[in-house]
Amino acid sequence: MTDELSEKTFAAVCAMADDAACAQRTLARSSTDLKNGLLLDVADALEDHAADIEAANALDMSDAADSAMSVGLLDRLRFDADRIASTAEGVRHVASLPDPVGTMVRGCNLPNGMRLNQVRVPIGVVGMIYEARPNVTVDVAALCLKSGNAVLLRGGHAARRTNEATLGVIARTLADHGFDSSLVASVDAFGREGATALMQARGHVDLLVPRGGAGLIRAVVENAKVPVIETGAGNCHIYVDARGDLTKALPIVINAKTQRVGVCNAAEKLLVHRDVAEEFLPVVANELSRHGVTIHADEASLAIITAVGIDDLRIVPAEAADWDTEYLDYEIGIRVVDDLDSAIDHINAHSTGHTEAIVSEDYSAIEEFTQRIDSAVVMVNASTRFTDGGMFGLGAELGISTQKMHARGPMGLEELTTTKWIGYGTGQIRP
Repeated sequence: MTDELSEKTFAAVCAMADDAACAQRTLARSSTDLKNGLLLDVADALEDHAADIEAANALDMSDAADSAMSVGLLDRLRFDADRIASTAEGVRHVASLPDPVGTMVRGCNLPNGMRLNQVRVPIGVVGMIYEARPNVTVDVAALCLKSGNAVLLRGGHAARRTNEATLGVIARTLADHGFDSSLVASVDAFGREGATALMQARGHVDLLVPRGGAGLIRAVVENAKVPVIETGAGNCHIYVDARGDLTKALPIVINAKTQRVGVCNAAEKLLVHRDVAEEFLPVVANELSRHGVTIHADEASLAIITAVGIDDLRIVPAEAADWDTEYLDYEIGIRVVDDLDSAIDHINAHSTGHTEAIVSEDYSAIEEFTQRIDSAVVMVNASTRFTDGGMFGLGAELGISTQKMHARGPMGLEELTTTKWIGYGTGQIRP
């Protein structure tokens, strides 16, 4: 054990994972109808107890505000009646989706008469480490239950009361359906040691997914012994091309930047082709200023924007570090680029591999951008905010995977399964 993790905590978390694994074996054999009924009752129970969950969240919000949590993170932490209702609707959507468990991926008949089938099966026990996002507690629970997995959660101190209230509702519903509450459990009682134990519980936890800021994700990736799917920080870019429709570009940029600033699919950088910079930058800067956004401008965009009188303009010269920064706040980096190649090179050099967008009416430019950008999602003439499990029709998401193995982009039900080969023979032996 390391200095940061006691043997007692490690043993306790491993025991929780083993209990979850036992419960998961029962869930894995359950019918789709049984799992769907469970999820529908979870959704109803969340709405029935929304007042209690909202009251717990109000206490968490108050503590977070007192500790000077940023506006973006406060927005993530909020779990009021409207968001609870929206999250419950997401659970119902997950219940309505096809069950991936048992579906055949491919199959063939061998020359010797043996039949081979590759089928989807649950992963087992999933660990989830995330920060100040109480909706994730519900989303992950719903996706794991539908896909036949158990889950151990580390939701962090900031959302402690909210997560306790939410998990209490889920635990009671599990019990009502004859399932062990260890299927969806939290290690938050162990504090940071709980997170460290999840990272090191190889052989007890089958998969670990971190979801949060760059620091959290980096810490998990660098320290975990359990297999990890890396969900990305979102240094997301929008590129306005020389042949971009500027009437489309303006609402796309404003929506992507300001609709919710504290989420990973919010736009953090705006690249503008030099041919349209003098026309577009004053307009978008004015609108960003109306929304209270501070602009980190390169030399060319700084000169263009400051030459025009804009009320309440918040603008500073960009520094080298800005191009790699995920602000998660009312801030954006703006740079003028000479051509499409320059935009693509800049994005591939500084992106976190999450979501990039192009605004253009030039088919060849769009095709080149979508082919050469090395990110999980590329949007064409649309906001980066659409990179979301719900928006993609997945009902919810475990996170946005930015790695290239097994899952990439929004992770839904299929991404929470692995496969098993089954060979049906009639007595064949290998010669």
